[in-house]
Order: sequence, then structure tokens, then C-alpha cells
Amino acid sequence: MNVSTQFRPKKSNKISDGDAGDKPLSSSDKATDKQEVDAMAQKIADLQNILYAAHDRKLLVVFQGMDTSGKDGAVKDVLGRINPSGIRGVAFKAPTAFEKDHDFLWRVHQQTPASGQIAVFNRSHYEDVLIARVHDWIDDDERKRRLAQICDFERLLAETGTVVVKFFLHISKDEQKGRLEDRLAEPDKHWKFDVQDIEERKLWDAYQDAYTVAINATDTDQAPWFVIPANSKTHRNLAIASILLETLEAMKLTYPPANPELKNLKIV
Repeated sequence: MNVSTQFRPKKSNKISDGDAGDKPLSSSDKATDKQEVDAMAQKIADLQNILYAAHDRKLLVVFQGMDTSGKDGAVKDVLGRINPSGIRGVAFKAPTAFEKDHDFLWRVHQQTPASGQIAVFNRSHYEDVLIARVHDWIDDDERKRRLAQICDFERLLAETGTVVVKFFLHISKDEQKGRLEDRLAEPDKHWKFDVQDIEERKLWDAYQDAYTVAINATDTDQAPWFVIPANSKTHRNLAIASILLETLEAMKLTYPPANPELKNLKIV
């Protein structure tokens, strides 16, 4: 069994706090785990270089999770070695008035990766079926329509050369409490703290239900979800790095063939 298979969601399983502390990949030595992440991060960077050179495939990486679940940390630790010319991060915020005048996927499609590129979504089109449903901005019928449209959208991407992988970084409510308290306790981390996070935390159970519905409805072989136990930051990185490395290796990337016209070219 490869690593990716371990973290695919089981249909109809509910997201629950009890699973957030699992560490199936971790060794007893945290330093060893970090070294393994570093080694995989370098391999990922090397494979991205081939992806960029070949310029015929694309990779979309989606990160979702509750506040403080570690989306930024995962991007830095796992994807931080990639040449900036070949990767682009997109942090989706609340839609502007102009964006609201279009369908909910309009702004998202513009940010999908170009040939040879990795695009990383820090939050994504899934906010339109998560926060939108938790706050009753849409009803269940509209959520069902949007989930179906998301599946169609991701199938379109897959059929036109984009490999899609989606990570739900799963932390427990107690773990979030500790991380928010850490931000309050350190003045240098106050810039990360948003009072709105406290309000959203009150809706924890509703968010877990919304994630369960969204993941179960949109986990497909062409755009799989991976539920990553993320109470441990090291384990989070191990799992994500392992899955991304397996994904890139499965793409069987190769450099473009050598140009025969350059064989006898002399540099003077």
C-alpha cells in the first residue's frame, strides 16, 4: 500500500477530532522525520524542474483546514525548495463585489496552473460550500448544486492536463485552542491573530459537518482528497511530502528530447 492510499477518506466517514492526533508515518525520532521531509522536499523540487521543462502537464495542490491547521507551514516546509518561477501560491479571501457578480468558480478558474507550473491554493473554491453553508448564505440545495459543479470543474481540469490533489489538514478543537493561545502569548505572532477566528471557532461542529459533506461528495480518483492528521506538524509534513512525491513520480515526468541542431554547436 502506498502512502496516498492511507489518507484517502472512507465514504460516509465523519470528520472527528479523535483522528487528528494520529501519526501513522512518524518514527520515534522527530529529527529523523524532519530529515526525511527535507529529503522529499528536495526530490519534489527536482521533479518540478522536469515538469517546468517539459511544459505539458500541470499540478494543482489545494489546502483546506480550520484556522491554525498549518496550511502556510506545510507550503513552506514541503514546497519551499521549488524554484519560484515554477510555482504560484494563491490565497483566496472573501470575494470582491465584482467577483460576486460572476459564478463562484469564475475567479478560481483564472488561478489554475499553466503548463509546467504548480499552483497552490491556500483555501479555495471549497470555501463556497463550507463557510457559505455554515453561515447559511446558501441552502442545502445550492450546496448540492455547487458540489456537483466543483466535480465537473475538477474533471475539466484533469481532462486538460492538470493533476489535482486536495489536502484537508485535520486538527482537533483542543489543538486549535493551544495554537491560538500561542499566537496571543507572543507579540511577534499577533499579526497572525484574527478576532474573527474566535467567532468561527464557536461553529466548530458545523464546520466539521460541512467538511464531511464536501469531502465525501468531491473525493474522486481524478481529484482525490487526502485527510491529513495535523495535530503534529512534523507528521503533517511527512504525509503531505510523501503524497506529493508519489503524485509527481506517478506522472512519469521526463525532460524534453535533446535538440539535434545543438549537437555540433560551438561556443566561441
